[in-house]
Amino acid sequence: MASHRRPKKPSRTRATVLTAVAGMAVALSAQAAHADTKLSKSEAKDQVDKLYEEAEQATEKYNGAKEQHDKLEKQVSELQDKVARGQDEFNRMRGALGLIATSQYRTGSIDPTLQLLLTSDPDTYLDRASRLSQLSAKQADTLRLMAAKQRTLKQERAAASSKLADLESTRKAVEQHKDEVQGKLADAQKVLNQFSEKERAEITGGDQKGASGSKADGGKSGGDSGRASRSDSRPNIPAGSGHAAAALAYAQSQEGKPYEYGATGMSTWDCSGLTQWAYGQAGVSLPRISQDQANAGTRIYDQSQLKPGDLVIFYGDQHHVGLYAGNGQVFHAPRTGAYVRYEAMSNMPFQFGVRVG
Repeated sequence: MASHRRPKKPSRTRATVLTAVAGMAVALSAQAAHADTKLSKSEAKDQVDKLYEEAEQATEKYNGAKEQHDKLEKQVSELQDKVARGQDEFNRMRGALGLIATSQYRTGSIDPTLQLLLTSDPDTYLDRASRLSQLSAKQADTLRLMAAKQRTLKQERAAASSKLADLESTRKAVEQHKDEVQGKLADAQKVLNQFSEKERAEITGGDQKGASGSKADGGKSGGDSGRASRSDSRPNIPAGSGHAAAALAYAQSQEGKPYEYGATGMSTWDCSGLTQWAYGQAGVSLPRISQDQANAGTRIYDQSQLKPGDLVIFYGDQHHVGLYAGNGQVFHAPRTGAYVRYEAMSNMPFQFGVRVG
């Protein structure tokens, strides 16, 4: 009869060795796959450009939600202050009513006829009776005012409660869009991590710092390796210049500063933050986000009709804005990894210009 023996279990040492060998094989396989799938600079640029564009789309949504959140926060604060003041006024009215009630109780605790008998001066009693009547009328007025105040307070509390709910909703939207932006930027960074610092700068356009050969003036003024080529002081604007020309001059004073999503200066900018600030310096108030700035004036679809300082809107969803700088150039805050600079308008899908004012 054949014997049936259980196969021997591998020793702990042998199992450990096999596990280690298997792990090394997986790691080597992953490294080989990674080496085989490394992107070329051209492929990486396409991926990074797409991710940065998506990040900028999310940035403008973030900016819009943030602006709405800030407005609601201010409205909530004002409503809460109003409710607090109303409650204080109501409490004062209630205190005054309490004094009136106390006075009436003390006066009314003795029968009026008995009061007449007890007083040595009937004229004094009649004066007191007259004042008692006045107090009753005042009490009625106070009660009416208190009822009206209660209704107002109820409405104001309801409005504050509604605004608080809206505020919480916008807070969540801000966080959602912020997470989306950061996610896109993190994905782009993963792609860039495959390359050297020099290659990364070439892919993102970070090598184009400050003034460059693509300037509207033909590149005559040259750059300075990333530092702004102009100061933050008030630019020299010729007398009689319009708002648009002045806005462009102010924007140019920020040349060479880095892009940062959601930034409104002064050390970093995003696209609509720069245009809003520049026009603000020129005395014109613009909305915060590019889609709203697209409706801030007369639209111009023919590029040949643009004038320096006009807003220029790019992409179908209007998520990027800059200032027309002449000669087919836009002056703008491009995207993450790049710097405020001049660039050919043909590098992006132009939608239309906007003449403000």
